Amino acid sequence: MTATDRLFARLAQEAAVMVTVHAARGSVPREKGAWMAVFAEGTVGTVGGGQLEFAAIHEARQRLLGGEGEPVLRYALGPALGQCCGGEVHLRFEAVRAADLDALQVRLAVARVPLALFGGGHVGRALVRVLARLPLQLTWIDSREEVFPAGLPSHVSCEHSDPVQAAVSGLASGSRVLIMSFSHAEDLDVVAACLTRQRLHADLPYVGLIGSQSKWATFRHRLEARGFSAQELAHITCPIGVPGISGKAPEVIAVAVAAQILQTL
Repeated sequence: MTATDRLFARLAQEAAVMVTVHAARGSVPREKGAWMAVFAEGTVGTVGGGQLEFAAIHEARQRLLGGEGEPVLRYALGPALGQCCGGEVHLRFEAVRAADLDALQVRLAVARVPLALFGGGHVGRALVRVLARLPLQLTWIDSREEVFPAGLPSHVSCEHSDPVQAAVSGLASGSRVLIMSFSHAEDLDVVAACLTRQRLHADLPYVGLIGSQSKWATFRHRLEARGFSAQELAHITCPIGVPGISGKAPEVIAVAVAAQILQTL
């Protein structure tokens, strides 16, 4: 469940004070638009943590109890707050309740970048758990219909495609693509379909293939035999994930790959 999902679920039952970064200057923990909802007990979201957030929670709780104040307050991130960032943050405080849900849903809607994940195995499942919390619209694709778990967020859609590479033509323009099916043959067909689409439309900015350098060397030879040039093959990232992380557990791979995807946004 995302932070916005948790906010909407709680706000349907109890009032809160929304704390939003209205403006920021210099070195600050969070960007303009970052938010935190403060309830009588507990919070959802964050405006950066530390003493800034502690002060914001205190101010919000005072307002929950009926206190008044300016809608926007300035916080200098210096000695007075015990933080040495050196910048300043302007926080907006506003009371919200169930009647404000529709407006909040529009206001907090996230612009999501499309990402297609081919493969519902252990690494694919671990990746979805990580990627679903990022500003991405996920399309999860496999030739085996029964592999998808229940209870996925609304921005994760599951697609059964057999043959699996047939799904490539329907991907949203600008999709990042990750390929990690249960079969090397399927992986090869998906890579070839992505390269064909890239040749025609050049609208897949990142295509990543799970595997070792030796796997990619084999794939290169087979793809060259299908007529793809060295320049076209250079568009494929294999191995995937930020360098320097050697662990092979699904959760470790998922974090390394998610970090690489963030570098493409």
